[in-house]
Amino acid sequence: MQKKRIAVLFGGASSEHDVSTVSALGILSNIDKSKYEPVLLGITKQGEWFLYDGDAALLPGDRWLESKALRKAFISPDPAVHGILTEDGEQIYIDAVFPILHGKNGEDGTVQGLLQLARIPFVGCDSTSSGVCMDKAITNAVMDAVGIKQAKWLSFSAYEYKKEPEKYIKKAFSYLGSPIFVKPANAGSSVGVSKASTPEELRKGIEAALKEDKKAVLEEFIDGFEVECAVLGNDEPIAGEVGEIRAAADFYDYDAKYNNPNSQTVIPAGISEEKRNEVRATALKAYKTIGCEGLSRVDFFVRRSNGEVLLNEINTIPGQTPISMYPKLFEAVGISYARLIDRLIELAFERGGNF
Repeated sequence: MQKKRIAVLFGGASSEHDVSTVSALGILSNIDKSKYEPVLLGITKQGEWFLYDGDAALLPGDRWLESKALRKAFISPDPAVHGILTEDGEQIYIDAVFPILHGKNGEDGTVQGLLQLARIPFVGCDSTSSGVCMDKAITNAVMDAVGIKQAKWLSFSAYEYKKEPEKYIKKAFSYLGSPIFVKPANAGSSVGVSKASTPEELRKGIEAALKEDKKAVLEEFIDGFEVECAVLGNDEPIAGEVGEIRAAADFYDYDAKYNNPNSQTVIPAGISEEKRNEVRATALKAYKTIGCEGLSRVDFFVRRSNGEVLLNEINTIPGQTPISMYPKLFEAVGISYARLIDRLIELAFERGGNF
């Protein structure tokens, strides 16, 4: 059987660039090389594209950029090319793309739109569902519309806030109480997220969030378990085990997630089986509502006081690092990492290049 050539697209011009390079190494270390021929296509923090023919172990820390095994190259939007164009005019046919770009300029529907124009099969959600899930304000509005419970929230643009900052500070505490979580509408890995208990902390938190995006989302504090559910599939998705995050810090920010060794993940989550089943069912409903395909990790809070299940967010390109929950949650139900990667590629081919 001829191997399928899979472009692993990594890096990206986003605040999660470094996480992406580690995730890409995870994929490349576990992909079945008897079935697939990986081609490494990297995007720098400045947005430059390179074909990389060197050692995948050099991806973390961007050591790959110091290699001589680089050529400028990009995915052509022309379906006739169906793959990569290099700086010297070479065309490299690609059977499918595995985008492992976290955050803006990769997880937000931009790259997915390019691949749809090129009619190249790719792993994961299409441009519409990727864009909706990336924008927390839009996701929240859709979930409200279909009756999926969430924390109380409000959102505003940088333009609106700068016109009347005191109005939004006052409204936030009046509607959401204290403390308040502040997030950029479009970001990932908890970049730009903060917790505010005073007007001054809230102002600083909003300013930090608006450095990452032009919209901010504010949410009420939930005293609860922070749990995550992995979902896999196209028309008939399945849910894996439910895991729990026990952050070493006050909340699960970027540092607590990737740098603090005292943060813990617990699989299965320390909630009842009945509640885990409710989380799974709600994750599948949210996934189908948005039109997700391939994979997503759906995050929740389970309120301590009454067990209420509240949707937090949907991540369409969840991390694939050694500490990432998504592959672990499927390993917990008997699907190995190698088989998971294989299935994700199969799902890409099942959908094909027509959207």
